[in-house]
Amino acid sequence: MNDLLAIPCVLMRGGTSKGPFFLASDLPAAADPRDKILLSVMGSGHPLQIDGIGGGNPVTSKVAIVGPASIPGADVDYLFAQVRVDQQIVDTSPNCGNMLAAVGPFAIEAGLVPVRGETTLVRIHNVNTSKLIEAEVPTPNGSVSYLGEAAIDGVPGRAAPIALTFMDAAGARTGQLFPTGKPVDLIDGVAVTCIDCAMPMMLIEADSIGASGFESATELNADKELLGRLEKLRIAAGERMGLGDVRNQVTPKPVLISRPRSGGDISVRYFMPRQCHPSLATTGAVGIATACISRDTVASLLIGVRAPPVVLSIEHPSGHLDVKLYERDGKVVAGILRTARRLFEGHVFAKPVTQLGCAA
Repeated sequence: MNDLLAIPCVLMRGGTSKGPFFLASDLPAAADPRDKILLSVMGSGHPLQIDGIGGGNPVTSKVAIVGPASIPGADVDYLFAQVRVDQQIVDTSPNCGNMLAAVGPFAIEAGLVPVRGETTLVRIHNVNTSKLIEAEVPTPNGSVSYLGEAAIDGVPGRAAPIALTFMDAAGARTGQLFPTGKPVDLIDGVAVTCIDCAMPMMLIEADSIGASGFESATELNADKELLGRLEKLRIAAGERMGLGDVRNQVTPKPVLISRPRSGGDISVRYFMPRQCHPSLATTGAVGIATACISRDTVASLLIGVRAPPVVLSIEHPSGHLDVKLYERDGKVVAGILRTARRLFEGHVFAKPVTQLGCAA
């Protein structure tokens, strides 16, 4: 036997993201040793994550930790961890809706949730935000099916559809839809909407900071002046939203918005926060769509306020993402279609916690 720590792991794609999935029982319960193991597993601190299984990009440096539900009305707990590529930082403050798409299939195949017919409803408690999300997972013939005809922009090919319903997503981190108390704030002369719905975000009209909003992700990532200004605005927005010093956090996410030009309702460029997302985060889409149905936000002022029930098509660098907003039990809920795939399973190896500067 070698002297590394072997941990059971399943690598999965969820939506337009990818990362390892762990059972909570296979990792330390305490945050410090758990996070140090995740940094070792992913190889963080190197741009290629050469000494780990991370893909050298924020969308492929994500981790899902799944276990039995800790609250009534849920089937499983899901803790999301955004593991920084370039720094030894693990951020568990946000949710990730793309990785969320694979939580249901993982939970069923791990034996945490029984199959309940042709489609199995998995009620997921996101530990990061204390919010509940429902996932409808295709389970024909008594097992998870990954093959189907659903397609999502940003992922090649087709797969089985997984319907996600975000229940009462407002105030995911701060407890308020508009944490500053206003739909629009002026920061450094720029009008922004600070919104917390599934994900804390800062929405900015692209041309207000000298962008068109139609640049590619590569072009935006190369514009260091623009990235610097966005980060300055983001830090100020974080303070106003009550998130404190957000320099080492991935929220709030900066989002550039503009009028659509490819048949959608609004066009966006979503940052993670220091790189532009190659497509769009699922949680980000929920918040952006909610801003479009809320009066006097930069989004509704740009495209005109929409009213539920409505399907909003959001343009992003890889295509479109549709969000269905409708009322259920007196609250507005958001539905999104995603896909997922199991990529491999086995053991991932990490340095023992005693060699990572922490106690088990």
